[in-house]
Amino acid sequence: MNIVPYLTFDGTCKEAFGFYRDIFGGTLTVQTVGESEVADEMPAEYSDRVMHACLQVGDRLLMASDALHGGYETPRGVSISLQMETPEEAERVFAALADGGQVTMPLEKTFWALRFGMVTDRFGTPWMINCNERECID
Repeated sequence: MNIVPYLTFDGTCKEAFGFYRDIFGGTLTVQTVGESEVADEMPAEYSDRVMHACLQVGDRLLMASDALHGGYETPRGVSISLQMETPEEAERVFAALADGGQVTMPLEKTFWALRFGMVTDRFGTPWMINCNERECID
């Protein structure tokens, strides 16, 4: 089994995932409602909304779409956790995600990590950036 985070946006999915690709690298695929097989069944105002986006970074995936039919809710009680290999990479990613966002906990050395911080990016996605002395995840 592979657990894959799936994010929902209120019309900003394409912009957000371009932003994430710029930060994390990887390969991005995006399909809008207007490009889909069900385009003619959907309201015209949904044409530019993202039906499915997938960012593949190495062997990891992050997927998303724009909410349709008013189904968007701000994420609560969840964060996307990134395990960084070096403090420098943690600092770079944290600064990029914090640009236009809101820092919940500044990135700093803690008793459990070389760097740890929490931020909600400008698209409303909560992130936890962690850099341990040793990797805790394979």
